Amino acid sequence: MTVWAGRALGDATWPELPDRPLVVVPLGAVEQHGPHLPLATDTRTAEAVARAALPGIDGALLAPAIAYGASGEHEGFPGTVSIGTEALTALLVEYGRSAGRWAGRLLVVNGHGGNYDALRAAVPRLRAEGRDVAWWPLAVRAGDAHAGRTETSLMLHVEPAVVRADRAERGETAPLRELLPRMRAEGVRAVSPNGVLGDPAGASAAEGAELVVDLAGRLAAAVREWRVDPAGRLLG
Repeated sequence: MTVWAGRALGDATWPELPDRPLVVVPLGAVEQHGPHLPLATDTRTAEAVARAALPGIDGALLAPAIAYGASGEHEGFPGTVSIGTEALTALLVEYGRSAGRWAGRLLVVNGHGGNYDALRAAVPRLRAEGRDVAWWPLAVRAGDAHAGRTETSLMLHVEPAVVRADRAERGETAPLRELLPRMRAEGVRAVSPNGVLGDPAGASAAEGAELVVDLAGRLAAAVREWRVDPAGRLLG
């Protein structure tokens, strides 16, 4: 039998899969990202970073992304589709149980902060059941919150054709900690009418490329160490 030499799980046939592989699953969202970035931004960036990390992770397979998440705070904008924390938790638990029948390890690479509660519920549950599962967030050091310079730079590198650069505009730039109480109660639109939390000015594909390299390097290093905290988060 020939073992699959590629890295994309979706392209393999079942007899080609290696024994007990590490499966890397990007997790994103379908939600507004201001007037200039596509609804699938979180999914596309999670996929790009996971794919870029693969050369530094022996034997890992990249699974098709989970494209929907918990995005209730963005439902004031057309296009957002949220399945909510409860449904996402159940999805992740069942995904982990099923994949755990043949995968040795499962890593969820998360591109959307609204998914954290589901990850913190689902992954420790899977680990308590004896499955070697973890999650890792796309956390950019000193990055802005949403659809600002950070995400715009990432998308200019990852998929520039879908960025409406001529429509980019500044949003609410107050610290997120000041906005969170009202956002949780009333949603993002209450604090930012255009859906941007930050300022995309100065974003560039070159900066996005640097961010992907940094994130992918940190991800690969974290996988090699494989230290998981009580919330199921892969440290590093």
